[in-house]
Amino acid sequence: MTTEFDLVVIGAGSGGVRAARMAASHGARVAIIEERFFGGTCVNVGCVPKKLFSYGSHFPQEFALAEDFGFSVQGWSFDWATLRDNKSREIERLNGIYQRILDQAGVTVFEGHGKVLGQGRVAVEDQELSAANILIATGGKPYVPEFPGCELARISDDLFYLESLPERVAVVGGGYIATEFAGILHGLGCQVTQVYRGDLFLRGFDGDIRQFVAEQMRGQGVDLKFNSDVTRLDSVGSGKQVTYQDGSQQTFDEVFYATGRVPKLDGLFADGATPTLTEKGAIKVDDGFATSIPGLYALGDVIDRVQLTPVALAEGMWLAAQLFGESKPQATMDYRNIATAVFSHPNIGTVGLSQEEALQQASAIRVYKSGFRPMRYTLGHKQERSFIKLIVDDETDKVLGLHMAGEDAAEITQGFAVAIKMGASKADFDATVGIHPTAAEELVTMRQGERITA
Repeated sequence: MTTEFDLVVIGAGSGGVRAARMAASHGARVAIIEERFFGGTCVNVGCVPKKLFSYGSHFPQEFALAEDFGFSVQGWSFDWATLRDNKSREIERLNGIYQRILDQAGVTVFEGHGKVLGQGRVAVEDQELSAANILIATGGKPYVPEFPGCELARISDDLFYLESLPERVAVVGGGYIATEFAGILHGLGCQVTQVYRGDLFLRGFDGDIRQFVAEQMRGQGVDLKFNSDVTRLDSVGSGKQVTYQDGSQQTFDEVFYATGRVPKLDGLFADGATPTLTEKGAIKVDDGFATSIPGLYALGDVIDRVQLTPVALAEGMWLAAQLFGESKPQATMDYRNIATAVFSHPNIGTVGLSQEEALQQASAIRVYKSGFRPMRYTLGHKQERSFIKLIVDDETDKVLGLHMAGEDAAEITQGFAVAIKMGASKADFDATVGIHPTAAEELVTMRQGERITA
């Protein structure tokens, strides 16, 4: 097996695999190194299994809703092991697909721990490889702060392989992972308390969306403890006792920490081979993903720029074309108007600027809001609601942001993201005939907006 390559990629997650495959399609000799699993966090302990669990967690609500439509659904039961194991079987299938993609692209695969030895030199276990270009795409890992009893905390990875489903659960954190986990576990039948040290979770999202989701989750029965933090964890019988900063205590069967992620750099660089890092410990790169070491590049979560799978994919394609393509891509990656979703309960879909961000860029904006009860809930007494919001530049009429919380929010937002990326105006939205009856038509029928100045 050859040990000389044009590109060696460390990390076979979304970004690394895409970069390797595309570089090979441009004619480069490519190797990729992976020590854990193919597909990275997203496929194995992130987006994919999370979405499968999210689907599963909605069935109790669907069974209850069926009665409003005349169906009798009685005596149903839930078996955690079936969901967990079916998920694992699907993940194994996806792992195989990723390996086949690499094999079919002509990428040489090395399984083991990769380490950068210096410019153009990489070690994988006891073998040394040489390459004109090296790419770091090792992603991130869950972060748990140090405090008394922190070793008792579970991390997000653990949820996907639990032997049994706990009855009482604390989820510590206020980001999208914590909020998603709280909704999933509650939907699967757990008693859930979400603990966050700030005033309101989902920092960085639009304020109205954050408030709406909090209200909906509380209405569903999730206990949200804001302005609260854990100071210690103790084992108490078969449970775990949480002590809060105000001295109060609660006992749970499991405590999950989802308090952020950090770049995965463990044992990645030999002495003297570490590139410049940012203050937060991410690999520092320029607009072309180049590090401070010639020929060494990095992308994806390890550079802590935009931690989203589709972004890593786009970065991988851009870099492969830049290094090996006959026609070069645009000068730099465009990170504007990237749509994203949070599979909380209710789901969130968002693209563009929040109201808070828009007021920092425009002297005046118009805000359009619509809150409503989705049609399929109107036959019964369930008070599920959806919320939609548009942010418009008052001077140019350009739509700066679109935010939705409710059923199918992600699917709806993805379609409208194309229009916003193309620079659609509110007049363009108004001129579009809606599809009736749908939730999405609200986005093209809102006419009464509030003008807000910075």
